[in-house]
Amino acid sequence: MRNWVTKKLGEVYDVRDGTHDSPKYVKEGYALITSKNLKNDNLNYDNVNYITEQDYININKRSKVDVGDILFAMIGTFGNPIVIKDEPDFAIKNVALFKVPTNQDSYFLKYYLDSGQVIEQMTKDAKGATQKFVGLGYLRNFEIPLPPLPEQQRIVAILDEAFAAIAKAKANAEQNLKNAKELFESYLQGVFENKGEGWEEKTLKEVCAKITDGTHQTPKYFDDGVIFLSSKNVTSGKIDWDNIKYIDEKQHLEMHKRVAPKVGDILLAKNGTTGVAAMVDRDLVFDIYVSLAHIRVLNEVRPDFMLYFINSPVAKNQFNKRLKGMGVPNLHLEEIREVVISFPKLINEQRKVVQKLDAFSAETKKLEAIYQQKINELEELKKSVLQKAFRGELKSPEGAESDSEAARPLADKKTITSPERA
Repeated sequence: MRNWVTKKLGEVYDVRDGTHDSPKYVKEGYALITSKNLKNDNLNYDNVNYITEQDYININKRSKVDVGDILFAMIGTFGNPIVIKDEPDFAIKNVALFKVPTNQDSYFLKYYLDSGQVIEQMTKDAKGATQKFVGLGYLRNFEIPLPPLPEQQRIVAILDEAFAAIAKAKANAEQNLKNAKELFESYLQGVFENKGEGWEEKTLKEVCAKITDGTHQTPKYFDDGVIFLSSKNVTSGKIDWDNIKYIDEKQHLEMHKRVAPKVGDILLAKNGTTGVAAMVDRDLVFDIYVSLAHIRVLNEVRPDFMLYFINSPVAKNQFNKRLKGMGVPNLHLEEIREVVISFPKLINEQRKVVQKLDAFSAETKKLEAIYQQKINELEELKKSVLQKAFRGELKSPEGAESDSEAARPLADKKTITSPERA
């Protein structure tokens, strides 16, 4: 790292932040950018608030943003640095602003602020009880290893090429992952739409011994005690037993009078991600919140067959048509009871259907695991390349294949050009 120097950010860049005030929001006006609007290397205006022209002028007296500046989330989730490419027409609040001088490269600083070691260090040093933050003084005193400008530009060129390859490979892997999930969904839909001979249709209330829900009381939680589950524990077709809450024995005894789930019963999310169900797979005593429906089938339908049906697109379409309420729609018990299920009359035929679905599910999960692993490896590769960059270990563009080639297994072998700079 010859000719590199270590400087404090405040010694090199003009480090500011946005307004600390809370201006009055209006329906139309100038956007007020906060940390939540910094996403995926871009400004996201989906949930932006607007302010008057006068507030816009007043805020920009303190923290006007210009082309080439960098915005950085300094509250809550740290990072997501963004280089401003177009003439801005917004103001900022609770966002760090780095104004980059002409003898420095904006993208070199952006890559540094985006590196794993920087985010990890800031997260470790952050202050605040309810919401973590790093202050302006901390940012100004945070150190950065700096080479001369030509070296900064050379490193940025290599990182651009490597990250373009990584992004392309990651997009391919994410699409493959999505395709694998959709493949099983399509197969599952076909099973319940293309009914064979000997199938019949009934409502859930006709084939279930119980369709009820959990307590309507707001529980008081404890550090230990009886397990208490809500719809947050049933989001992926399985019960999340790791992120559970606890209630005391007194609450448990009262709640268990209403519903006492057991192994083989089905829990269905009534709000949030509705129409997602999981089977109770552990012989544990626990209680559930009103956000979960408790389903216990009769002998006419196998529980595992019922679970596949409830998680199928056919059932979800019925659930979605029956959602009630404003804000966060939810499923009412009477609506769940009226959902129609198709099933073979013979239990042995149901077993055969479940065996086929189990086998197909296992194969698609293998594919999903492969593609998810590729995504994880690409993320680690990105971190590794950034670490090498700020240790001064990246090779020159002519010999940089080893720095970017590892990113290309899923990408094609065309020449990848650097993103155009505004």
